[in-house]
Parts: sequence; structure tokens; C-alpha cells
Amino acid sequence: MAAALAAASIVFKDSKTYSEKLAHGARTLFKYGREQRGRYSPGGSDPSLFYNSTSYWDEFVWGGAWLYFATGNTSYLQLATAPGLAKHAGAFWGGPDYGVFSWDNKLAGSQVLLSRLRLFLSPGYPYEEILRTFHNQTGNIMCSYLPYFTSFNRTKGGLIQLNHGRPQPLQYVVNAAFLASVYSDYLDSADTPGWYCGPNFYSTDVLRDFAKTQIDYILGNNPQKMSYVVGYGKRYPKHVHHRGASIPKNGVKYSCKGGWKWRDTKRPNPNTIVGAMVAGPDRHDGFKDVRTNYNYTEPTLAGNAGLVAALVSLSGVTTGIDKNTIFSAVPPMFPTPPPPPAAWKP
Repeated sequence: MAAALAAASIVFKDSKTYSEKLAHGARTLFKYGREQRGRYSPGGSDPSLFYNSTSYWDEFVWGGAWLYFATGNTSYLQLATAPGLAKHAGAFWGGPDYGVFSWDNKLAGSQVLLSRLRLFLSPGYPYEEILRTFHNQTGNIMCSYLPYFTSFNRTKGGLIQLNHGRPQPLQYVVNAAFLASVYSDYLDSADTPGWYCGPNFYSTDVLRDFAKTQIDYILGNNPQKMSYVVGYGKRYPKHVHHRGASIPKNGVKYSCKGGWKWRDTKRPNPNTIVGAMVAGPDRHDGFKDVRTNYNYTEPTLAGNAGLVAALVSLSGVTTGIDKNTIFSAVPPMFPTPPPPPAAWKP
């Protein structure tokens, strides 16, 4: 939440009072989060059944990076680039879900965001070492998205399996599409034609191609010929797992459980929730338009946020990346010289 408010304060910087209010809220919430350690979903709690967070260290990196951009306060950058924090966030150990940007893991997004800082401002010592590490890891993550490598499987229809065949794949796919597209924009703005995956050099075009193929799949270029965005295309889900879409507006007030009869009916939703991206197909490109199976038909805020971001990034607007506005609160950088080397002895 602190990261969201900090980012919004940059977006609305022309409305000075509102922007300052957002930044104040971000600082206050972040301080609270730093002081009140612990997960929202400890073992056995109700939230752990559905929203089981793996850790909060990645959120500290994410929030710290955005707060630095919003306020220019170097203490936030020092936190976001602390090696110990990066280690706890999983930056050095990898794992099966490494590189998967999601509601549960902000690390990949944080690394892309801080790579932007290195590309355009190059703050140098004492941040350079960890920023270079994040930049290199961002490159590795982008490599893992490409079809030339086997970090992640793909369905026969071409959908990358970022959650390794587990349900509700599309929210992870759209986030990856956005990161790939926006990172290619960063490289282009930095007059860098591409990046290396091991000994091989790839142009930024392959990142945009990856992003485009994934979004095209979601919009209907898939074996089901189904658009997974409600209201888009000729064929899309009609039994979306969503109360507002499935309960008719008929003047009757239904209790929480009273809505279940509408959940369980086989009739199409009476209300079309235009623009909502559903959870998506299974690992065999199969899809069941069944309201009671949320693994196919549930839309989420996290998924739609990534979809909107990817669509904007791929929209063809040729203005490119604004190198400056995001850093408008950052003071001019005069990198601290590194400490002198230890005295040399023969």
C-alpha cells in the first residue's frame, strides 16, 4: 500500500497538496509496516487458505524503492539496496518461482524498477554493487521469459506457465508481459539495443514479441478461440465468478449466503463485467466456463492491474519512456567516492 501511494504521489505531482498527502500516507504506512513485523496470513488462519503470503521482505524492497522515488530521501534507497534485505527477499537463491511478479512477490518488479535507477541516474557507490546485481538479475529474468530457454514450460497454445501448471495462470502472465515490455522501453531509452543471455545477444524486440504473443493469447489467439477478457471479442466467459456480475439487480437485497443460488445457477451472468480478465485456462489450454470453479473464471484486481499495465505498455504510443518525471523528487547525485584500498604490502 505504501508503494502504491508513493507511486501515485509521483503521478499526481502537479496537484501539490494531494501529492504531498499521498506521500505522507506512504511514509506513515511504510513506517508502520517496518515496525509491525509479521505476515498477514500466519499458518492456520483464514487468510492462509486463499492469500498465503510467503514473506514480507520483498515488500520492503518494493516500498523502499517507490518511497525513494517519491521523496528523494536516501534512507529509503539505503534500505531498498541493503544486501541483507535482498537476501531475505530471495534475490540470491532463485527457486521455482523466481522471476514471477505477483501479489505475493514484488521482487522481480523491484529489480526492474531499481534497474531503471541504474540505467538513467547511475548513482554509483555505495549503491552500485547491489544495483548492478539487480540489473543483472533482471536480465536473467527476461531471458527466462524467452521461448529459447526452458525455465518455464509453455502450453501447446503458447501460454507461458509461470506458476508451473498451477491454477489461475493469467495474472502472472500479464505481469511478466508488462515487465518485459517496459524493460525493453528502458533499454531503448538508454540507447541499448538489447542484452545478453549467456553468450547470446538478444534485441529488445524479442521482449516485446514475448509480451505481445502472451497478450494476444489472452485476447483470443488460443486453442479455445476464447477471449479471457470479458466483453472483448466474439466469445468470452459468460459465467464469471463475481457477485456483482452474477446477482441480478432486481431490488431484492440478498445476504452473503443468499447470493449462493446465483453462484450455483447454470444460467449466464445477468450483468457483463466488461474488461475483467478471468483466471484463465489450465496447462492443457482447456477452459471451463463454470462460475463455481474460480480457478477458471475468477477475475482479480491483481490480474487486471497487470493486464492494464501490459496493454498500455504495448499500445504503440511512441513517446517512449519519460526519463525524468519519476525522479523529480530525487536530489542531484554526487556519488560518494569509494573508500581507499587497504595499504599494499609486498
